[in-house]
Amino acid sequence: MLCMVEVPGSHTGWTFVTNHARVLAAIADNPNIRIRDIAAHCRLTERAVQRIISDLEQDGYLSHTRDGRTNTYRIEPDKVLRHPAEAGLTVASLLSLLVQDETHRGRKPGGHAARLTDTR
Repeated sequence: MLCMVEVPGSHTGWTFVTNHARVLAAIADNPNIRIRDIAAHCRLTERAVQRIISDLEQDGYLSHTRDGRTNTYRIEPDKVLRHPAEAGLTVASLLSLLVQDETHRGRKPGGHAARLTDTR
């Protein structure tokens, strides 16, 4: 289940985290999450989330299996980030900053530990 900690209202201008990173973090938090839940959590449209998931799958950062109506996503934690400025950094290193440990969810910002579960 995703943590809903004081979600800010609408935003204009730049942000520190891309929508691709937000979607990947939501999936890392719950590999069975529905597209509509990712969209709500990330404040995106379902269509935008579908495009982002497609991008991530095309480039090998993400894959999924289908069981009935449920998708189970698998993140490739050892895949290296795309931008030359992040040369050598892996998806796991990015997600370790973005995904909160279940045991620390109620804490204020700065007081939580990060985690990444290798879903291989």
